[in-house]
Amino acid sequence: MNRPLTGQQQAVYDFIRDKIVVRGYGPTVREIGEHMNIKSPNGVMSHLRALERKGVITRTANRSRSIELTEPLARVDASLPISGTIVNGWCYTAATAGQAAIDLARINSSERSALRVMDDALSAAAIQVGDLLVIQAQSFASPGQLALVQVGEMICLRHWHPEPGGRIRLSLGNRFEKESTLESVQVLGVAVGLIRSFGERLFARYP
Repeated sequence: MNRPLTGQQQAVYDFIRDKIVVRGYGPTVREIGEHMNIKSPNGVMSHLRALERKGVITRTANRSRSIELTEPLARVDASLPISGTIVNGWCYTAATAGQAAIDLARINSSERSALRVMDDALSAAAIQVGDLLVIQAQSFASPGQLALVQVGEMICLRHWHPEPGGRIRLSLGNRFEKESTLESVQVLGVAVGLIRSFGERLFARYP
């Protein structure tokens, strides 16, 4: 490869690589623009042309998903078939025959990591001791979302509640932990999934 890439070029390349690894084909220009917050398609195209010149990607004309990497990759292929539903403890299989499988590969990306839960402080959110909480690295959170935040020099996991005047109320969601309302809070990421072990078996929960 003809490195080095600029910071923006590396971010675009990493996004393309993640998409190819997870789902088997590259992103569209629109997907890249949305991910990189680039409003103009021409802005995305300039990055793609630069990556082509540096020999890290190739593109085929007149194809919307034509981006390929010059470096060979092994696609992550992990999925579970949906074999039925459970209602009130009863299992039904016929109604869901032929439904698409759950793509577990999408829980894995360069922007995600896991935190191991060591106590029951988050039990109100159905998070238990031993769980692995999957964190998506990002700088914003939605109201009520469980977020990884930095307060001063400390980092904690709290539910994010914006208040009038730009203040943020942080809560664990249980009656034993006192809530705090602060003015200066930095979001480092948000919880997007959970992996739980039943003995030697794993249970994954994510949107």
